[in-house]
Amino acid sequence: MTIAGVSSSSLVWSNNGVVSTARWLSANGVPAPKRVESVDDTITADAAYRLASQGVAMLWTGDFQNARQILTAVEHRTRPRPDKTERTTGELFYRYRQNRSHRARILGMLLIPLGKANVIGLRRAPNVMEATQAAYGTLTEECVVSLHEVLGTLGAEQWRIRGIDVAALNAKIYPHYGTFFPVRSEYVDLVAHAPLDAPQVAFDIGTGTGVLAAVLATRGVPRVVATDLEPRAIASATETMKRLGLEKRVEVQLTDLFPAGRADLIVCNPPWIPATAHSLLDGAVYDPGSRMLRGFLAGVLTHLNPGGEVWLVLSDFAELVGLRSRTDLLELIAASGLRVVEARGAPAVHVRAGDTTDPLHSVRAAEVTSLWRLRAL
Repeated sequence: MTIAGVSSSSLVWSNNGVVSTARWLSANGVPAPKRVESVDDTITADAAYRLASQGVAMLWTGDFQNARQILTAVEHRTRPRPDKTERTTGELFYRYRQNRSHRARILGMLLIPLGKANVIGLRRAPNVMEATQAAYGTLTEECVVSLHEVLGTLGAEQWRIRGIDVAALNAKIYPHYGTFFPVRSEYVDLVAHAPLDAPQVAFDIGTGTGVLAAVLATRGVPRVVATDLEPRAIASATETMKRLGLEKRVEVQLTDLFPAGRADLIVCNPPWIPATAHSLLDGAVYDPGSRMLRGFLAGVLTHLNPGGEVWLVLSDFAELVGLRSRTDLLELIAASGLRVVEARGAPAVHVRAGDTTDPLHSVRAAEVTSLWRLRAL
């Protein structure tokens, strides 16, 4: 059994004249590489980087820990060189995205076997069963996966085991693999402290882990309906409500945008950046063509009770890098038949805002997340 959203196809390669095939899996939807060579512990990092740069994937047959070392060495070779050229924020963002895309493509070229019951068939391989089940489901046949992606599942599993403290809930959230981690407190705190006029029903659109729905419920909203179109998010939000004892007050639904019916309060924290997502987690931050933002604003009035309020939680990151202007946003709001009652802003306090080595440090440090309180015209 595999999980919805995982790309699957056949991978073919040759080793000493022997042709082999296996099932290719990618939780990020990456297509199977067209050229594959078997490699082992004798390959150097420079040789691995050259092959990856040429579009040749490498199926590792040696020691697992050596594969990790090679991947780390290759990663060092993908880091951008210092650039002292004066650039606009838009140019900096474009270069940043280019480098991330290049890095992801190169690091995804080192492959490992993942067999039945999610066991890696390499020497000194760790137990990845639970971590990879979260990404791919339980495997019943021999598969090939990206080592970089598998390491990502291990990191996500650690996040899930430790949990993420959410001060507004005085509790922890335990996100599932592929669900946006609520590590940025700004948007959660905005929802936790915005004026609340005793709504009886609230919708949380694009709920993710369910953190905002949980905040609304703990603030006294009797009924909250939380929606998402990703099955992983639905599983994560459902677990969140059970852990917090809110399952009787929060209903979680798998749907695109709105559930049936109307609400007194409709909250949405859509992806902030109108650009293409390059990975599963990118989908929580990148929204090509502002599809979700536009769809939410275009349809929200048909689901809002008379006198109700809409809370749109949005970062101005896209404005700072020139992908959307404040005028564009206000025109979208007005075209949807809504007016701005208040915009409550919170400066960036997340870790990356203080990282001076980040090429986008000036943008991240200036970023403001706002809760736009909207009502019908």
